[in-house]
Amino acid sequence: AARMFLRLLSDIQWRAAHPKWRRMTSSQRSTSTTAEPHPVSLPAQAQVVICGGGIMGTSVAYHLSKMGWKDIVLLEQGRLAAGTTRFCAGIVSTARPVSIELKMAHYSNKLYQQLEQETGVQTGYMKTGSISLAQTQDRLISLKRIASSLNVMGIPCEIISPKKVLQLHPLINIHDLVGAMYVPEDALVSSANVSLALATAASRNGVQIHERTSVSHVTIQKGRVTGVETDRGRIQCEYFINCAGQWAYELGHSGEEPVHIPLHACEHFYLLTHPLKEPLSSSLPTVVDPDGRIYIRNWQGGILSGGFEKNPKPLFTEGRNQLEIQNLQEDWDHFGPLLSALLRRMPGLEALQIMQLVNCPESFTPDMRCIMGESPTARGYFVLAGMNSAGISYGGGAGKYLAEWIVNGYPSENVWPLDLKRFGTLQSSRTFLRHRVMEVMPLMCDLKVPRWDFQTGRQLRTSPLYDRLDAQGARWMEKHGFERVKYFVPPGNDLLDLDHSKTFYKPDWFDIVGAEVKCCKEAVCVIDMSSFTKFEISSTGDQALESLQYLFSNDLDVPVGHVVHTGMLNEKGGYENDCSIARLSKRSFFMISPTDQQVHCWAWLKNHLPDDSNLVMEDVTWKYTALNLIGPRAVDVLSELSYAPMTAEHFPSLFCKEMSVGYANGIRVMSITHTGEPGFVLYIPIEYALHVYNEVMNMGQKYGIRNAGYYALRSLRIEKFFAFWGQDLDAFTTPMECGREFQVKLDKGMQFLGQEALWEQKQNGVYKRFTMFILEDHDTDMDLWPWWGEPIFRNGRYVGKTTSSAYSYTLERHVCLGFVHHFDEKTGEELVVTTDFINQGEYEIDIAGQRFQAKAKLYPFSSLFTQRRRKDEVELSGYQRE
Repeated sequence: AARMFLRLLSDIQWRAAHPKWRRMTSSQRSTSTTAEPHPVSLPAQAQVVICGGGIMGTSVAYHLSKMGWKDIVLLEQGRLAAGTTRFCAGIVSTARPVSIELKMAHYSNKLYQQLEQETGVQTGYMKTGSISLAQTQDRLISLKRIASSLNVMGIPCEIISPKKVLQLHPLINIHDLVGAMYVPEDALVSSANVSLALATAASRNGVQIHERTSVSHVTIQKGRVTGVETDRGRIQCEYFINCAGQWAYELGHSGEEPVHIPLHACEHFYLLTHPLKEPLSSSLPTVVDPDGRIYIRNWQGGILSGGFEKNPKPLFTEGRNQLEIQNLQEDWDHFGPLLSALLRRMPGLEALQIMQLVNCPESFTPDMRCIMGESPTARGYFVLAGMNSAGISYGGGAGKYLAEWIVNGYPSENVWPLDLKRFGTLQSSRTFLRHRVMEVMPLMCDLKVPRWDFQTGRQLRTSPLYDRLDAQGARWMEKHGFERVKYFVPPGNDLLDLDHSKTFYKPDWFDIVGAEVKCCKEAVCVIDMSSFTKFEISSTGDQALESLQYLFSNDLDVPVGHVVHTGMLNEKGGYENDCSIARLSKRSFFMISPTDQQVHCWAWLKNHLPDDSNLVMEDVTWKYTALNLIGPRAVDVLSELSYAPMTAEHFPSLFCKEMSVGYANGIRVMSITHTGEPGFVLYIPIEYALHVYNEVMNMGQKYGIRNAGYYALRSLRIEKFFAFWGQDLDAFTTPMECGREFQVKLDKGMQFLGQEALWEQKQNGVYKRFTMFILEDHDTDMDLWPWWGEPIFRNGRYVGKTTSSAYSYTLERHVCLGFVHHFDEKTGEELVVTTDFINQGEYEIDIAGQRFQAKAKLYPFSSLFTQRRRKDEVELSGYQRE
């Protein structure tokens, strides 16, 4: 009976609560045991087809129908909510470190709260609150950082003492706790019933729902979805939404043109017990003990407890075509450490009778964030999957954002951290996914301090200089699968300590990076920046120029050899990309973008460039190694190697020229460094990379040359107030909001994407302003460091969050960059942010609940630019001098 309970839970409660659904979907089903005919034939066409009847599929259907779209078909290969959704623990938790995930969970909570009243379907919603426990000071700091984010969003939350934990949950053993976070509005639901309630509402709004219908593949013609093939016939459609959960990967690969959806299933265990002698109160808070790797909630007077073990078991690597997920094998040996942690936390359970150990699959992604958005290769193919065991928390919000994306062309929030296009094909290797999810699942509970790196799936994309740099003490991080140097450990340093320096305070690499920054300012440094995305766009006539003029806000009709820094904007004027474009010839352009733009930017350009055989775009990222020579002596090194004068008169700022360096020909040299310091970037054909690097290092010895990494680059760019895409800039940030008006040519003689939105901002003002903050009373050695996402307060009121920060070795202070908003004190309405509003405020930055005074600036310190080798170098970033 115990085994049957979970299996039948959704059906019994659901059918009892809503017999009308049963009549609607099953009225024509045969009573025969040998065959089960389908009640209604599939429509021949629909505007939208959704595959998957779990929490994600039903949420998208619900929100699309709420937004007025009716011609929608939802297909489920088994029964509604019979996949992973049926096994979900039902915990709705808003305590999330990533801002967009926090917003999704908060919306989900509010939606589920009113869903029963809206639909008449019992969802089991119970506001119990949650307690996240901390066994260490570092864990408590991470909880305080989350609490700061929750509080400024208006979500009640407090850091509490172990004694208060005991008051809230008398069965908890508190002897090893240093504190906890209490979120009183977190809730419990029956996940299957929430899904069925969403389906009911969608059905009432006109959505057709067909169970027992399998999608075999999606047909794509000329890069666009045209229809869906099922075991019951074909449906023509404009949009297809893959909400197939753990089967999303297989479904993506089933067609002739694969859609890569990098996720992989692992076994996930939780325990169900019989009721206690004194049954637990249904309002008892859920307990999350990340240091013990477990969660505990009340369940029918007993408990439900699961966790994320250190040695997870990946599942279905070869693929498996089963309809509904049967209960997998119990594995008590595997669950042993989690059971021990449970009994340590709740010793009173020793005598409790266990009902069942549930083993069900959960999907995980390579970076622990869910996957949503449109495929980069197939227009109209959308994905919502890979919830990393938080499906019920994200379900409502994720469905809402994806529905907005489909209907409006964009969601109402910046969802880039979750966008499918953050991944490339390289993350779709089954071996990579199997190994990565074995690391990801334990990380769900591991303490994540800033700047931690994944250990699996590494050394996948590397520069030709990788081994050479590694031998010189390089310490690596990974971006979009590409290995990039953080810093170089000098000979004699304790390497082990540096590799394991995980802290919220001053890191071990502080002095190492400081020395690299000093060298950049006083001599010359080399940074390998090969990971940057590089495209070439050319045409037989003027097609390239005309198309790019429409897609970019700056004027690209410049003399050959000039480099233009520009934004690639959307209709709202927000940054889809921030890049540098060199005009190589009248009809050829070389475009440099951030590393993680490789898939997104390619898809954006493909979708917006005219379909013209005379217009050619090529991804040349792999063809060139990029060496960034930064510092006042870069000019000397390069002029000696090339036997060409490199001074400002001969090689002006923002200029690009093909040159010889050493024996190597055809090297594109640009007078740009992405830091505001003087110097050059060399784009070297990969076969010459080692030769040129060796020549540069040999020639540079007399000028004090050394290697440097991205941490030095970050410090330099942040103290110069340079914004980077993906950290500071996104699709909801315009050039007018971050002081880059001069990179916009509103009067360049032709229309460009986003122009109207920018005209409006120019006339009416902006509602947020990119601002630089210098921490005043912050002790670098003793205080917690800011990283990003810290709340900003003006005159004691919340006005925004930081987007990036770094220690400035020049100012000997921490510098934070972030956006300041102006909220009306009474109504909360957003008002125009003026220069006076910024300058006349008293500011504080909240780091894990502790506020530090900060000085706000709208322009960088002019003294930082005294070593510029040419007066207009600052134009590189687009900021005026003080």
